[in-house]
Amino acid sequence: MVELLIYGSYGYTGELIAEEAVERGIDPVLAGRNERKLSEQAAELDCETVAFGLDDHSAVTDALDPVDVVLNCAGPFVETYEPMVEAATETGTHYLDITGEIDVFQAVAGYDERAADAGVMLMSGVGFDVVPTDCLAAHLAERLPDATHLALGFKGLADISPGTMKTMLNYAGDGGYVRRDGLLESVPAAYRTRKIDFGSGERSAVTIPWGDVVTGYHTTGIPNIEVYMAAPEPAIWAMRGTRPVAPLLDIGPVKSTLQQVIDTAVTGPGERTRERGRGYVWGEVTDEDGGRAVSRLETPETYKLTVESSLEIAERVLDGDAPAGYQTPAGAYGPDLVLDLPGVEREDVV
Repeated sequence: MVELLIYGSYGYTGELIAEEAVERGIDPVLAGRNERKLSEQAAELDCETVAFGLDDHSAVTDALDPVDVVLNCAGPFVETYEPMVEAATETGTHYLDITGEIDVFQAVAGYDERAADAGVMLMSGVGFDVVPTDCLAAHLAERLPDATHLALGFKGLADISPGTMKTMLNYAGDGGYVRRDGLLESVPAAYRTRKIDFGSGERSAVTIPWGDVVTGYHTTGIPNIEVYMAAPEPAIWAMRGTRPVAPLLDIGPVKSTLQQVIDTAVTGPGERTRERGRGYVWGEVTDEDGGRAVSRLETPETYKLTVESSLEIAERVLDGDAPAGYQTPAGAYGPDLVLDLPGVEREDVV
């Protein structure tokens, strides 16, 4: 029986995860579409490989049938989750991915009953999207049980990988999302701004369509959720300036050209940045009686944390800690999951 299969193992983040998995003695199977890239990676890591595309259902099920856990690192995940989840629920394979895409969280949650019947766990967002924010949301909900509003924010996403950039491109034409009275609501890009103190003074921050508008609701039940990213004022104005041209980004030839540019020009953060960088997460809950609680996290650099959190969760699942059905990180493992990762500290501010 194969313990762990990493799909998209030769992508930027997948490669980091695969290398660390081998360091931990997990011995994963490396997988993806490109047999040449897999062979080169296998020669370095001394791992088995399996090459398959996701447009052939039988090939996917054949690959997953002997596997305990599949970790999908191949984005944009809106294009890869469905064949993986379909196959996983058929083969009894637990499914994890590192997405931050709202549509994917929504869609994977829709498999809850099917996954529960199959006895498998489905968990999207086992990286920086959304482990630290989800855990902070759960912690704040415990601090203020009657909270009606949740705001989350993060700072520290500097250099990004090609896969993350392509995901951002996929959603650039959609504006943003917030959750209001329990329902997802589409809003314009850079819909709202506020000042947030991540621990070193107030910074400007702007709403973005982060996965917590879905996962935070599943984890906490809080009906009003907004997620912010720290950004300088000129960047915020630039985001708002894209509103008139945003529909153009959904045109096939335009998107295809930009994806080619990303493949050529975007490489992701180097080892020095990953080792020295830090991430900062802030959260606030309020209730109808004027109650308020604020907490913060300081974490390793975002991609470094993704490696740590995805493998922490994968190892828990391999050890049998895998509640069946659709799960969120903090929903399955509690708000202190993030504190089990090296280099993470939590502070209650208010």
